[in-house]
Amino acid sequence: GAIRTTNYPYTETQMYSQNTGGNYFDTQGSSAQVTTVVSSHNMVGTGGIQMGVTGGQLISSSGGTYLIGNSMENSGHSVTHTTRASPATLQWLLDNYETAEGVSLPRSTLYNHYLRHCQEHKLDPVNAASFGKLIRSIFMGLRTRRLGTRGNSKYHYYGIRVKPDSPLNRLQEDMQYMAMRQQPMQQKQRYKPMQKVDGVADGFTGSAQQTGTSVEQTVIAQSQHHQQFLDASRALPEFGEVEISSLPDGTTFEDIKSLQSLYREHCEAILDVVVNLQFSLIEKLWQTFWRYSPSPPADGTITESSNLSEIESRLPKAKLITLCKNESILKWMCNCDHVMYQALVEILIPDVLRPIPSALTQAIRNFAKSLEGWLSNAMNNIPQRMIQTKVAAVSAFAQTLRRYTSLNHLAQAARAVLQNTSQINQMLNDLNRVDFANVQEQASWVCQCDDNMVQRLETDFKMTLQQQSTLEQWAAWLDNVMMQALKPYEGRPSFPKAARQFLLKWSFYSSMVIRDLTLRSAASFGSFHLIRLLYDEYMFYLVEHRVAQATGETPIAVMGEFGDINAGSPGNMDKDEGSEVESEIDEELDDSSEPQAKREKTELNQAFQVGCMQPALESAVQQNLLNPIHNEHIVTSTQTIRQCSATGNTYTAV
Repeated sequence: GAIRTTNYPYTETQMYSQNTGGNYFDTQGSSAQVTTVVSSHNMVGTGGIQMGVTGGQLISSSGGTYLIGNSMENSGHSVTHTTRASPATLQWLLDNYETAEGVSLPRSTLYNHYLRHCQEHKLDPVNAASFGKLIRSIFMGLRTRRLGTRGNSKYHYYGIRVKPDSPLNRLQEDMQYMAMRQQPMQQKQRYKPMQKVDGVADGFTGSAQQTGTSVEQTVIAQSQHHQQFLDASRALPEFGEVEISSLPDGTTFEDIKSLQSLYREHCEAILDVVVNLQFSLIEKLWQTFWRYSPSPPADGTITESSNLSEIESRLPKAKLITLCKNESILKWMCNCDHVMYQALVEILIPDVLRPIPSALTQAIRNFAKSLEGWLSNAMNNIPQRMIQTKVAAVSAFAQTLRRYTSLNHLAQAARAVLQNTSQINQMLNDLNRVDFANVQEQASWVCQCDDNMVQRLETDFKMTLQQQSTLEQWAAWLDNVMMQALKPYEGRPSFPKAARQFLLKWSFYSSMVIRDLTLRSAASFGSFHLIRLLYDEYMFYLVEHRVAQATGETPIAVMGEFGDINAGSPGNMDKDEGSEVESEIDEELDDSSEPQAKREKTELNQAFQVGCMQPALESAVQQNLLNPIHNEHIVTSTQTIRQCSATGNTYTAV
């Protein structure tokens, strides 16, 4: 076949020749020709242009020839291009990379992956230029771009990425993250007033050429799932204007404009270093903006950085402190933080269900753990009201990062369960044995949900499980459940409260089902427990975003709403109401006139709420009620902790 292209007019008839010493790969030791054909397919190039690739075949034989022939529609000429390459290398490329819109990979990163592959398979690597021609022959329509900050841009292949399930993600990410933590930011700072962090650029001379490749891999390849956010200035939405009625004493409107400009630059700088995974620089940026004043050294010398001098000339610290006491400024800065932190969340975790390398997950969690301490320390001379406002926002951000990384971890663990046919069949068998009528009878009094709706959910859940749905299909099902449950409250002021109540009811129902599975010693209890944790957490995620959409806020703002409210918070009022309900239930239980057998069964169910039984009840209940229970769930131990030797689970008495 012929390749017709307007982007890459190949002139060589052969990409590269083999070394005279032998082939690039080990042959099968047979003269028989083994041919593999991989048909090409249509793909959409960047910019939404449809590129039709027809007649393409990748043909390999034991003799060491890999013939690539394709033709592209709508091009003005054709060139025949034949390459000689190892079938193992070409299969490795197809197994580990894929074309995609809006993403890119540094050329050096991809070539380093190739060198690693050659080393593992004892192949002689070709040079980078020849390898680049091979890449563009296999993945048609790739373009080359220079990406990065001005003065330090690097060539990238645009339109290709590492596959999410590729081992390159795990193998490469750990190495890159360790390198990242040891390297300074290897780029010219984009935002002159705020990005020029003191001490960061000290080590740029001399070793820059030596460390360029590793830093390039660190900065971009680690974030291959977040390539669309490489341009930090576009990723950060616009901030609103300060709505202030009267100026604080000693300030002018120019001071407010300076604050707005400086804070915008400050937030862009934060976003820029997060995009580059340079988390440790956040503390320095905060210290610079808030004019952090550490204790002077013993010799009494104080070094004033040029960066601080520039900021001080634009907005003196005295005026900054005065503005920080104004409620309008507090509200504006809080809103700015919510917008910025939401953008950072979407940069770091754009899809909570998509696999994230373990090194990146751990880096994000460590980052979240440090945020509050860094910010509080940097604002040591700022009014307390501003500190409380800022810390509340950053706490919501940190909590969101922790939740989303935990959710992502659960999602990856659950994928293995949902892809296992035998486990799914066992789960379905165990679920069919659950007494849902009894579950509904007990839960209806608490949740007051419509019986028909609960029945419909049960049927839909079993059907979705039986169809062996993927994690993404389950996510769509959960989203539909949430939307149907909250539909009657749309557009009403009570929507956020209704959403929280839905979460409580969902969790209560799922705990009742898990309890029944536990009592029956279901073989798939562990799988159900994992799935339940994931679905509860993902439902929380869905409700959080739905409430944010309904209220016109960011999810970060929704979660930070009660960050600094204590005694008068709705959460505490709900708790008080719950305590009153519990006391009323206790009184009704004392005066209950139910038959003895039914009361015993109810008490037994309460004792088994988390999968264990109190010793006092073991002799009180009828033996036929104990028959469904696995004997090894009843183990003589302490009064509060039980160990099930059958499943290895520990249960806590209630």
